[in-house]
This record gives sequence, C-alpha cells and structure tokens, in this order.
Amino acid sequence: MKAQFKYTFLEGLHARCGVFAVIFIMNLVFILLGSLGMLPYAAQIVAVSLGGTAIAVMFIVNIISDVSIIRRMYSAPRGYLYALTPVPRRKTLLASLITMAVMDIVTMAVAIASVVWTSLILAGNYYSVWGVVRDAISSNTSEVLFGLWYVALLIIGYLLIMIFIMFCITIRKSVFYNKPAGGIMTALLGVATFYIGTLMTFVLAPFGTVYRSGMFFNITIGRAGLIAYVFLILIQAAALFYITSDLMERKLNI
Repeated sequence: MKAQFKYTFLEGLHARCGVFAVIFIMNLVFILLGSLGMLPYAAQIVAVSLGGTAIAVMFIVNIISDVSIIRRMYSAPRGYLYALTPVPRRKTLLASLITMAVMDIVTMAVAIASVVWTSLILAGNYYSVWGVVRDAISSNTSEVLFGLWYVALLIIGYLLIMIFIMFCITIRKSVFYNKPAGGIMTALLGVATFYIGTLMTFVLAPFGTVYRSGMFFNITIGRAGLIAYVFLILIQAAALFYITSDLMERKLNI
C-alpha cells in the first residue's frame, strides 16, 4: 500500500507540479509586495484577477491529473500492475483516493487562500481588514467547530464524488463489460444510484423542514442537521467504497 501511495503521488505530481509552482510563486510575490505596501492600486486589481484565473487553471489541471490516475487503474498496461499487486483492492483503492484528495485539496486551498489574501489587501483600501480578522479570531468555540464541520463536509463530499465516478467505471468494466448497451445501462445505474442517494436525505427530516416544489423536495437543516448530514455523506461514501472495491476484487476487465 505504501508503494501505491508513492506511485499515485508521482503520477499526480507530474501534471500538477509545474502549474502549482507557478501559481504559488506568483501569489507569494503579490502577497509580499501588497503586505509591504509596495503594490500600486492597479497592480492589486491585477493580482486579484490573476489569482481568480489561477484557481480555474489549478482546478482544470487537477481534473486532468485525476483522470490520469484513474486511467492508470483501469487501462492497460499500468492497470495490469495495479490489478496484480498482492494487496486487497480496498487498500489500493483507498491509497489512490486519499492521494488524489490530498493533492487536490491542498492545491485548491493554496490557490483560494492566496486570492482571498490578495483580495483582503485590495479591500484594505476601503476598510480595516485587520478588524475583520480580529473578529474572526475572537469567534467563540462553537462558531469555530461549526466551521470545521463545514470543512469536513466539503472533504467527505469530494471523496463521495470521486468514489461515485470510480463506482461507475468499475460497473462498466465488470458487470456490464461486453454487454449490449453496456454504456447506457451503466449510465442508468449511475443515475439510479445518485437518485437513491438523494432520497436518503429524507432521514434528516427530524433535523429540519421539508418543502415540496413540484416533483422535487428541499430540506432545510440547522446545525444539528449539518452534523447528521456529514455522517450521512460519510455512510454513503463508505457504502460505495465497499461495493467498488468488492467488484474490483472479483472481476475487472482492463
């Protein structure tokens, strides 16, 4: 499993490294010059604009890198090495998911934090930025914990999306391999899985209020509901992970 972490990391790093280095250095220069008051007003606007563009570029590069990692798992010739690794598929799958999540989240966090920082430098021309920072730092413990639950929701939600994508690919490469209309059947099963996942949110009804809008339903939840929602997403991700790893263990056509 350690080797799987290594190879997946190297695979993802190859595509991300150059772009992330350029974005990091660019934002670092803007932040240092802006913090020292050496950046003119027009340059601050340019810094914020370039930072926003950098977020989009980093997002696209992350997608390309993740596709490369997933293709390595399901396509020849590297897929053979992955399938023949004397380690249970759940471990190798978990290593790939964790590696992609760490690289994606770290790179996007740096890109977003950088543009927020340059935006605060620009906003300092209009009001006290440090006053806002002091208010955020002085928030009570419950507010901080609530924010951490939101962060956990974003991370687990990201993992759920990645596992869902791998679930659909695994279904196509195993259950519906060489079946007539296998692609359509995979798409229908994916839609059905997604629909079942959305129906599971009804278990959160005791924590909020359910509204009906035609054939759709909306649920508004409070803080207790947010915590329950995090655990619900975690359960869904764990269930899809188990099914996907089991299918990969049984039969996977590369």
